[in-house]
Amino acid sequence: MNYIIDHIPKNTKSRRPGYVLKPEYITIHSTGNQRSTARNERAWLTNPSNQVTASWHICVDEKEVVEAVPLNEVAWHAGDGGNGPGNRKSISIEICESGDRQKTLQNAAELTAKLLKERGWGIDRLKRHYDWSKKICPRIFYDNGKWTGWEQFKEAVRKELSGGGNVADNKNQPSAYAKEAWDWAIKEGITDGTNPQGAI
Repeated sequence: MNYIIDHIPKNTKSRRPGYVLKPEYITIHSTGNQRSTARNERAWLTNPSNQVTASWHICVDEKEVVEAVPLNEVAWHAGDGGNGPGNRKSISIEICESGDRQKTLQNAAELTAKLLKERGWGIDRLKRHYDWSKKICPRIFYDNGKWTGWEQFKEAVRKELSGGGNVADNKNQPSAYAKEAWDWAIKEGITDGTNPQGAI
């Protein structure tokens, strides 16, 4: 996937405070916008009509990754205050909710694993926005009062970390984060389970 570095200006004080970040975690978010790409999200950070004091380090969609704040600087993303460990000690990844969801999640799992691996970290360093401030985020992993896809996403990251590649590489198996939905589709008779990559 294409990795673009397009940092917001240093004078974007409400979103790029310039504080040094010595990360200990990676925090996963989702954008909450079903029509927005990673580039759209980057553009919103510097849009004059955006009055919110919030930012992120990296945003990923089905095609590419955009880094908007350097990974050695603080971004305001965790909702736990100016000195909270989510904001002060974690790199944030926003997962887009637009486009091909399975491809986006695959890209996000690969990106997350890469960042963990580069730092010598394990899956225990992976957090949700919810873990810092109880906000229902990443929303894409929450449904009907339950965190339905979070464990599947972590399993996909774990598989990438172990060097096994994504389960989607096997055309007769669903991706780790899609397995629950795949099992449901088989049970409901929507598919016979022979082609998880095919259209229904």
